[in-house]
Amino acid sequence: MSKHFKFCHKTSFPNGNLFCHLIDKIIRRPSLQFLGQWGYHCYEHRIYRTLAKILRYVDLDGFDALLTDYIAFAEKSGYRFELSFHFEFTEICVNTILYWVFARKCNPDFVELLLRKTKDYLQDRSCHLALIWRTFTPVYCPNPLSGITPLLYVAQTRQSGILKILLQYGILEREKDPLNIILTILLYPSGVRIMVDHELIDIEEDAKTCLVLCSRVLSAIPVEEIKVQLSLRSHPIISNWLEYIPQTRYKDPCELSHLCRITIRTQLLTNNMLPDGIFSSQIPVRLQKYLNLES
Repeated sequence: MSKHFKFCHKTSFPNGNLFCHLIDKIIRRPSLQFLGQWGYHCYEHRIYRTLAKILRYVDLDGFDALLTDYIAFAEKSGYRFELSFHFEFTEICVNTILYWVFARKCNPDFVELLLRKTKDYLQDRSCHLALIWRTFTPVYCPNPLSGITPLLYVAQTRQSGILKILLQYGILEREKDPLNIILTILLYPSGVRIMVDHELIDIEEDAKTCLVLCSRVLSAIPVEEIKVQLSLRSHPIISNWLEYIPQTRYKDPCELSHLCRITIRTQLLTNNMLPDGIFSSQIPVRLQKYLNLES
């Protein structure tokens, strides 16, 4: 755990759970009986400043501790506060966490940790702890109650390294409309740039990798429908985009090996065993990597 996070946690949150202490800090003044009168915009900045101070410098151990505190807080069966306040508070916390993980840090290790910590809740989209299905505001503003999902944001910014992690956990396979993700990769304005280690990522090359990754998950990609959408909009970010979608996804019969991969992954997904179930199986490492979308 980083020294900065240890210092913040020790000095700012000495009395146990970080989020319980944060609520105490918020409601100290005015009193709880007036919470319903002032609304989230009066205390949102306090939550954001507190969590941002931690998330800006936190390492993986510190982020693990933060998620552990949030899960413990959110799993409480009895709420001390009215439901509307609890909903607003958790939405602001989730918005801030997702914003820093996906829009500021852009680090696959943090995304993998978030998925691993909340994996048991992924089967139920409505579960408040299934954080990957929650929305967040990509550019922080005083409205955490609306936004886009992490998967859609990753498609917009063509973060291929993070998209791969999401796909390995079966997020695209659970998506109601995978075509929307592909269209986003191809058509979303390329003005958005992601910086990793202070170097700008080549958006076009990342977009190509994103298409290849999606083709490892889907058995069919409606190319004709994509062409119709392209004819109605601006030019795609990749001029030769069709070269990055195998013909076996839209023209030729799908490979038997790929159909087997989809069948096995679907069964693991149904039992909420992606990707851990792949590596617990007694099969050659090469096949494990194939099932885990490495090739």
